[in-house]
Amino acid sequence: MSIDIKGEVADGFGAVADAFAKNFEETDELGANFALVKDGEVLVDIHAGFADRRKSREWSADTIVPVFSTGKAITALVMAWLVDRGRIAYHTPIAEVWEDFGQHGKGGVTLAQALSHQAGVPGITSEMDPADWFDRETMEKRVAAQEPLWEPGEGSGYHPITFGVIADAVARRVDEKGRSVGEILKETIAGPRGIDFMIGVPESEHERAAEHVLPPRPPRLGSINEAKTAAFLKPWSSPGRRGTAAWRSAELPAANGHGTAGALANLMSAFASRGELMGEDFISPGTIVRAMEEQTSGQDRVLPFDLAYGCGVMINRDSGHYGPEPRAVGHYGFGGSCAFADPVRGVSGAYVMNRQREVLVGDARAMRLIEAAYRCL
Repeated sequence: MSIDIKGEVADGFGAVADAFAKNFEETDELGANFALVKDGEVLVDIHAGFADRRKSREWSADTIVPVFSTGKAITALVMAWLVDRGRIAYHTPIAEVWEDFGQHGKGGVTLAQALSHQAGVPGITSEMDPADWFDRETMEKRVAAQEPLWEPGEGSGYHPITFGVIADAVARRVDEKGRSVGEILKETIAGPRGIDFMIGVPESEHERAAEHVLPPRPPRLGSINEAKTAAFLKPWSSPGRRGTAAWRSAELPAANGHGTAGALANLMSAFASRGELMGEDFISPGTIVRAMEEQTSGQDRVLPFDLAYGCGVMINRDSGHYGPEPRAVGHYGFGGSCAFADPVRGVSGAYVMNRQREVLVGDARAMRLIEAAYRCL
């Protein structure tokens, strides 16, 4: 099977292109894009395959794709930007800026705890319409009124969608212009630098979006508990209409960021380079270090893994999900997408695709590419 790989590969990084080709040759890969950046230099940015299941649209350099929870790492970057500008601190209780959130014993939940999935509200237990996720005001009320499912601050339980509701509510209350996470990203971070990543895709850009293909089976969650049920298994646990125009246009900071692998790799470079973004001082080194500091670790209550979290990013430790460096950080998205940053080697990268697998963390296609990249460094 001959794979027509397009893009750029620096000298000495041919093994990455070979690994990329193997994903097509040995799996049912449909369309994909991988990028690697080191010290501000693009070493790899390659794409191949098709943007739709009918194979009528070739994947191009400007094809954007929904990356689901991988976008949480970019939301984390937006929150770090707000922290760095003194709009809020990681140790600030959220109820100080969003009073209603303090209901039912959540008054002491800090921003750092919410970003590290310790707030105790991984989902909504009371019946609701899945379309409510598209209504910002409604969801803020629901999250604020939700009783925590465990004592906040006592370990993590992954918040698939509510993570974004909380982050966005905080952002709009502390940003000097009252902007959402998606608006801050567009106006101050990605937009001015020509970085092709969006939370809330304008209708004019929808034609560039790849069609995502769901896996044949849902991911395995292990033994079911109340937290997993609220997070994933209620009929309303996630927004409906995924892949529709309404879903693409909505701002769901935890779940529907769209972009290219190159865009993600460039944004993640801020974590890899002590706050520098595309050759410019962006966030102070101290703030970036705090964002990557471990807030909690151990068996997650929702995901069936032992995980370590910083403020919105997962910490690699010895998992190998983000390469060999224990201090690397990153995030996976449902189905396989991944973005990572290694602050020791100054490397960041991302893998995006449209054929999803039933994995939540550690997709074999992404890990093959990351392993190949490190062999070349």
